[in-house]
Amino acid sequence: MPSAAIRKKAVQAIERRGCLLVYPLNNKKEPASIWSELYPRSKMRWEWDADGDNRVADLWYLREILSRSRQVVYVKWFQGRATFFSFEVFKNLLAFLGASSVAGDDEGASGRLSPDSRNILELLLADSPLSTKQLKAAAELEGRLNEPTYNRAMKPLWNHLLLVGFGEFQDSSFPSLGIGSAATLFESLWQESQSISCEGAEAFLKKKLGETNPFWKYAIKIKKASGSRSS
Repeated sequence: MPSAAIRKKAVQAIERRGCLLVYPLNNKKEPASIWSELYPRSKMRWEWDADGDNRVADLWYLREILSRSRQVVYVKWFQGRATFFSFEVFKNLLAFLGASSVAGDDEGASGRLSPDSRNILELLLADSPLSTKQLKAAAELEGRLNEPTYNRAMKPLWNHLLLVGFGEFQDSSFPSLGIGSAATLFESLWQESQSISCEGAEAFLKKKLGETNPFWKYAIKIKKASGSRSS
């Protein structure tokens, strides 16, 4: 299990960088990851056997601990991968991506979610977090045949940061990620984001992340794909 010192160092790195993956992509320098921050001189080998690097498994446990720490925010975001955000970057990304408008929370906004996505979001607004198993059952999307529908419904919710990962549930043979509504589990950040203009959020994110940062480029891609408009 990761030590308290490692947990503290990881949180500090997330706050300093603004966004970090958990694991590096093919050991590339960018996008930055918690691994590259904690072990900058080590290539990561994705091996879980007896001869594997214990730090790989420790980082998986660290991911779960940090997700429910309320010091940072965890989302399956960058290319669907485990991503951590500082509070400041998270609320500015909410504003930039127009999360409230997508969800239909803005006054006069109808939202831009499919019925399945809307149903999942409403379930989590009422009860967060739920395990993947619980959420599929509540949304009546259980079983292999419904898996594509469930994944399609979840994608815009993750992309626009409407959902967060929060801890794990032991409700099957393998631990299941706890999934919750960002507006429910991080209510203050959600409310603060609604007072940030799209232009203000863009200026902040460009300065904090840098215009060539892969996370910033991904945010732009999501915004363009969804047809989000500046507030």
